[in-house]
Amino acid sequence: MFRKSDMASVSVSKGEGHKGDVRRSSESPDKLLERPEANVNTMAELMQAARKRYGSKKNIAWRDVIREHTEEKVVSKKIGDEEVQETKKWTYFELSPYKYITLEEFFTMVDQFASGMAQLDLDFRTHFNIFASTAVNWQVVAQSCFRQGITFCTAYDTLGPEGLHVSLEEPEVQGLFTNAAQLPVVEKVVDSTPLLRVIIYDGEADEKILQSIQQKLQGRSNAALIHFDEVMKLGRQTKTEPAKVSGKDVACIMYTSGSTGKPKGVILTHANLVATIASICTLMKPYIGVGDSLLAYLPLAHILEFVVECFLMYFGIGIGYGRVKTLTSASVRNCEGDLQAYRPTLMVGVPAVWELIRKGILSKVQQSGATKQKLFNLSMWAKDKEVPCLKQLADSVVFKSVRAQTGGRLRYALSGGAPISRETHQFLNTALVTIIQGYGMTESSAMCALLTPKFFQYGCVGCPMPSVEVRLIDVAEAGYFANGNPPQGEICIRGPSVTQGYYKRPEITKESITPDGWLLTGDVGQWNPDGTLCIIDRKKNLVKLSGGEYIAIERLESAYKASGVVSNICVVASSDAKQPMAVVFPREEALRSALRENGKDSLADKQLSDLCHEKEVSQMVLRDLNSLGKQSNFAAMELLQCVLLIPEELPLTAAQKVQRKEVEKKYRDLIKRVYP
Repeated sequence: MFRKSDMASVSVSKGEGHKGDVRRSSESPDKLLERPEANVNTMAELMQAARKRYGSKKNIAWRDVIREHTEEKVVSKKIGDEEVQETKKWTYFELSPYKYITLEEFFTMVDQFASGMAQLDLDFRTHFNIFASTAVNWQVVAQSCFRQGITFCTAYDTLGPEGLHVSLEEPEVQGLFTNAAQLPVVEKVVDSTPLLRVIIYDGEADEKILQSIQQKLQGRSNAALIHFDEVMKLGRQTKTEPAKVSGKDVACIMYTSGSTGKPKGVILTHANLVATIASICTLMKPYIGVGDSLLAYLPLAHILEFVVECFLMYFGIGIGYGRVKTLTSASVRNCEGDLQAYRPTLMVGVPAVWELIRKGILSKVQQSGATKQKLFNLSMWAKDKEVPCLKQLADSVVFKSVRAQTGGRLRYALSGGAPISRETHQFLNTALVTIIQGYGMTESSAMCALLTPKFFQYGCVGCPMPSVEVRLIDVAEAGYFANGNPPQGEICIRGPSVTQGYYKRPEITKESITPDGWLLTGDVGQWNPDGTLCIIDRKKNLVKLSGGEYIAIERLESAYKASGVVSNICVVASSDAKQPMAVVFPREEALRSALRENGKDSLADKQLSDLCHEKEVSQMVLRDLNSLGKQSNFAAMELLQCVLLIPEELPLTAAQKVQRKEVEKKYRDLIKRVYP
């Protein structure tokens, strides 16, 4: 029996029938957490509290691009039996040292930009859209909207015209902030979004694009195509007082990345966001503090990155902005990569990022020679088993060089967006950094549960957030029962951090949220004896095989993705088949190395596109993946029947999730050939 303090969650209401117990965080058993402190009900009030408390701290940093370097390299490849050489171009960035400003200086920028927006007739009656890359200006615009009571909508900066159009047209957006690099995409949707009248951009834009957009805006009332700096200038000339906002007001409409279809606009109020940030404060207060710093590089259009950054500002923790393309020193010239230049103690990533880092470390180890490989493997064993002396030696000698690649100060990393494989989680925890697994979605204002160090265990998403209560309901067709042993079922959440629904999508809202406020997540969970939560399946991705058994394809992908020869994978299953199959985009270097290790030198020299058509290669990859499946204790029906190798990256959302429907559509004919 656990004492209350030993439990991650406690039951507050007994379940019956197809519904399980209602459970809450042991930090909030009597009342769900709504705010981090008294009189903080909105995001603007939250940020003003941060400003007052930490205004003098130089907590915001970024780098400027000094110049771009284009380098040409001659690459050899074989076409048939003939070796061909071709010249390819690579672009590298030269960056300035990090520039630091205080929180007070940051919020002065917010004051000025917000006042400038008012001069452009943008106020609480209008919807605004942010279609830009992660940077200081993104946050300036978002915080300005909070200050003026403007609801902003988000769009991933990687979206094409079609995706951007949804997030502009559906919420009837009047104003837009973007980067100069995205203006060509904006230009393509201006005609089809007649309510859009103000376009603000930063960076240096092409004059032809500006002229084209200017022409398309002609005739629209109070229209403006204006640079970010000019808006700031307007705000300095005429200061505007902050708007009166309540917690019930809509703060933002976050559009999902569209992994399961058309992006949906999730309505999030100020109260929703404040409650989530209050919960993070409660759970993470023992572990991080004002001496910590985060390297920010994930899309701010992703709710996890946005909420984490807001929490860090409120908590007095520094934020340094980087770019995916400049994280490491390999992608820059005449300077260090962002990780080594900023030396963060905190990172946020999605499973795709952690898989890439793990495979990058392993690749370097494999290239270091047999002796160093043995030393690394011994160190991994010693650290994992906590062998006295050897553990400390491994940390101070072997893993020190690994950690130096991230600046040498990294303490915690938060993983969200999808489950991280146990193998990758365990590897990085041992060799690099403690990874804290989170579970959530846009609909929960980013977080439903968080795996704090106190309750750490692999394969677990941790403690319910203090701002939500959780219950499981039966998924009887798949054999999951909420009042079984252990309790299993679809995860349902309710509380002050949970959305009220989807913008202009009443039918989807009705399907997803019960009349008494429970959000049906579609994820299948399991309660552990200590009150922590595990994700074991995805209801929407449960597929019934010909034998009548259900399999969870996302769970399978999480394990199979850990293979060294896999860059990305999409598991496909059919009700006519006894087993699933997988569409695989292989890691070219690792694939060739594996072929040579297996004495297939003649195959290893072929082009990737040719390798993908070789039956021997497919069979080798299949054996490797099924070996991983057996190590993960998969049932026979969960092992792969076959694989289809593809010489190109699978279709992805902006959040780096595989677009399952698009994969099945794009490769339908090829899948049918190998998976009848």
